[in-house]
Amino acid sequence: MAYADFVTAMMALFMVLWISAQDQEILIATSKYFQQPFNAPMEASSGVMSGDGSSSALESITESEPSSIADLSLLNKLAQEFYKLLDVDETSREAPVDVQVTNDGLRITMFNRSDQAIFQEGSAEFTEWGRFVVQNLAWLVAANQFKIRVDGHAASGFQSGRDDYTVWELSSDRASSMRRALQFFAVPADRFERVTGFGDTAPIMLGDPAARANDRVEISLVVLPPLRNAAAPQASATTAAQ
Repeated sequence: MAYADFVTAMMALFMVLWISAQDQEILIATSKYFQQPFNAPMEASSGVMSGDGSSSALESITESEPSSIADLSLLNKLAQEFYKLLDVDETSREAPVDVQVTNDGLRITMFNRSDQAIFQEGSAEFTEWGRFVVQNLAWLVAANQFKIRVDGHAASGFQSGRDDYTVWELSSDRASSMRRALQFFAVPADRFERVTGFGDTAPIMLGDPAARANDRVEISLVVLPPLRNAAAPQASATTAAQ
């Protein structure tokens, strides 16, 4: 091994040992720096050690940007486990379920595709496949610390045969059905932060608002403190479910 490589390795080992020996606040600040090195808490101080302004910077991380120190490795593992539970090929462009790791947790999109529909056509009643998906999602949520936002979306062009039942009612009813089903499968009611119907106003297929892919429900699982920082107090989610 070249001498320069040896020195670099020793320096890296020293940094790891030093960081591991620090208290929780310094660990949080260091994690924040390496995730966003150009917008780190050291901007408010001379370094990650305590100093003038460092306490307020750490408080700002915990209060205004708690998701910035989320355990991304755990979130990726949960996403992979969910795909395996459903036996879904995550690489397929026609997959009925899409899981994305976001900056504040997981975003799970359930598409109402013709071959694997979550809901029965033109209604908020689950298909057998949809109930299977929701049951596994409930296990994922109940086993981990998440607060939940449910957003219902519909493809434009929906016609129910009734003047008082439009894409707005359909998307709202499907979001509410999702919330009720998750609660039925043991997700606590106080985990829900928002349940919303967007009608056909937020298509993901912008060039074709009537595309089947726009007919979907999005569930955002937002990490609570235990997934971000074991020392942080438990945050309580407010219930805004319909």
